[in-house]
Amino acid sequence: MTSTASPARPTLSTADWLLLVALSILWGGSFFFAKIAVGELPPLTVALGRVGIAAAALVLLARLMGTALPAGAAWRPFAVMGLINNVVPFGLIFWGQTHIPSGLAAILNATTPLFTVLVAHVATADEKLDAARLTGVAAGLLGVTVMIGPDLLREIGANVWGQLACLLAALSYAFAGVYGRRFRGEPVLRVAAGRLSASTILLLPLVTLIDRPWMLPFPATTAIGALAALALLSTALAYVIFFRILGSAGATGISLVTFLIPVSAILLGTQILGEQLAARHIVGMAAIALGLAAVDGRPLRWAYRVGTGFSPR
Repeated sequence: MTSTASPARPTLSTADWLLLVALSILWGGSFFFAKIAVGELPPLTVALGRVGIAAAALVLLARLMGTALPAGAAWRPFAVMGLINNVVPFGLIFWGQTHIPSGLAAILNATTPLFTVLVAHVATADEKLDAARLTGVAAGLLGVTVMIGPDLLREIGANVWGQLACLLAALSYAFAGVYGRRFRGEPVLRVAAGRLSASTILLLPLVTLIDRPWMLPFPATTAIGALAALALLSTALAYVIFFRILGSAGATGISLVTFLIPVSAILLGTQILGEQLAARHIVGMAAIALGLAAVDGRPLRWAYRVGTGFSPR
């Protein structure tokens, strides 16, 4: 007799949650580093520097650890992943940040889970859309909006093309999250190094033809430092963690990091820079926590079991 049960939906383990927080800190700094870099370098050049430096670091690490890189036709899926998760979104976000504030770019980037839930619903068998996921994503997006505050929201409508660029980047990330499922079971280092290497190869002719960086003034030390941090911390290290979470928690699980990025930025600001935590930050983080609980499902099931003594079906 053939079973008609739906495939089990990937969930986040405790280790996944810890890695998700670490990833949010690394990627939370990417908007800051990118804003500094694009102040002196063209967006595509920044994108090439980000993936090129990160690729070199990971390829070297792969060699030292004896991890084989893709060969021959095996490069094709890496090239596709590099295109939709690096080349397209990096170029769009960096160009968008030349027209809009980095905080507004972060808000728009937080729409990634909305797109991911929809793309995963159509393209996968085990990440189907349900009311809880849709409600959770909406609550998380509301929390991000509340945390950033009303000042930046007044800017929506200005620089429309920059905003559209960031939204298209979020859509590209959603497709990448689903497409990246095919790399499950492969060594994390091989996947990260292969994808970034493919991204570098794809970007190199574009930068050569469009930006011609050798004709630009030499950037300041701050811009070079920001680009190095963007590549080594927010890319090389971050993508090793990214593929580790993607392999165990699925596309929707990894997309939740976009909710945590603003939380990480605020906590770092209050603890390191001495910034004050406003009431809207507390409200925003509470909404994000509820959204994450609804999307993951397990905290709500636990609360129901504690309150009623029964497990929801």
